Amino acid sequence: MLSAFRSALATPDLRKKILFTLLIVAVYRIGAVTPAPGVSYPNVQACQAGADQSGIYSLLNLFSGGALLQLSIFSTGIMPYITASIIIQLLTVVIPRFEELKKEGQAGQGKLTQYTRYLTIALAILQATGVVALADRGQLFPDCAQSIIPDNSIFSLALIVITMTAGTAVMMWLGELITERGVGNGMSVLIFLNIAARIPAEGMNILNNQGGLVFALVCVFGLVIIASVIFVEQGQRRIPVQYAKRMIGRRMYGGTSTYLPIKVNQAGVIPVIFASSLLYLPDLISRLFGDPTSGSGWRAFLQTYVVNQSSWVHILLYFALIIFFTYFYITITFNVDERAEEMKKFGGFIPGIRPGRPTAEYLSFVLGRITFPGSLYLGIIAILPNFFLSITQQGNNQNFPFGGTAVLIMVGVGLDTVKQIESQLMQRNYEGFLR
Repeated sequence: MLSAFRSALATPDLRKKILFTLLIVAVYRIGAVTPAPGVSYPNVQACQAGADQSGIYSLLNLFSGGALLQLSIFSTGIMPYITASIIIQLLTVVIPRFEELKKEGQAGQGKLTQYTRYLTIALAILQATGVVALADRGQLFPDCAQSIIPDNSIFSLALIVITMTAGTAVMMWLGELITERGVGNGMSVLIFLNIAARIPAEGMNILNNQGGLVFALVCVFGLVIIASVIFVEQGQRRIPVQYAKRMIGRRMYGGTSTYLPIKVNQAGVIPVIFASSLLYLPDLISRLFGDPTSGSGWRAFLQTYVVNQSSWVHILLYFALIIFFTYFYITITFNVDERAEEMKKFGGFIPGIRPGRPTAEYLSFVLGRITFPGSLYLGIIAILPNFFLSITQQGNNQNFPFGGTAVLIMVGVGLDTVKQIESQLMQRNYEGFLR
């Protein structure tokens, strides 16, 4: 991997792409720490220092790189775009028009991308409005008595919402610039950057609060988790596919052998995001009906067993939801009937399996068997930080440096970026070979 980066820096055009990506990253980080107009930055820093970042804001704060609780111009983060992309992807199964656009190729994908942008802006407006309303009412930092927005007039609040929404649009533009002129997928790189930006601060908190021994154990444990995640993420089942020879005109086509790869973690990090978002709903409901810590009955039950991330009820419910959403998401995104029909259309078949319906049943059988260990893997990685809350005294498992959603995204994006760099290096190395 290090040799690939060294070769990439030695290649002029790849070096320009890497430097351009670093420039966009620097611009993005400047925007992530720039406060929105009308926000008292000193008061925000004072309130954030003593705030409990657990619960409903943790996942949003994770994907924004800490910009959410700083009320910066990029406070809404990438989350509206992620949500919009997931919604559009799910709607392709429900709405026939979206399904037709998906099959039209590049032109149809461009339309779906445009719809994703529009939905992202709408979700960013809703999220920015909610964040500003919570900050104005003092619910974003409940234990802070200082005023975050001194001028809480309608014009000032609307200006903050417009600024945060424009920040989301700028982030989409920066991500597309990285995709077109830089290295890697732009949105994924920005998410990776947001998560990586929080690791030094969280590591420093563990070092200051728990001492050097616990910090060293956490680092060793983190390296073991990262190595394990890389091993599983690279694992896949390769189903052999044979294409029959076909005579088209005077030329013979086909007769080649390839394989259909099915990854162990075919769903990626989406099931973890789904499960996390669903488990934040009880916390949101309890906050809407008053102070959950001072209530009784069902609010106290939610706060003690469901919202509390160190509770065994929360851990088991989180684990079960991840397994459910893994099967649900793979069933939607990996259509075995369509894959079998495509193979039959182009003269492909699995050795020993008849084309058509038998191929679809075989793919469904293999997918079901490989999804089970993949779902267990996702669940175990996601709930591991919960077991270390009592050791590190961190109030939120999403802020744990080497666990949960963070390590899954970082490893996945890192592997994808390295593969893209290596593929571009191979293309350039073949030029001298073909001369």
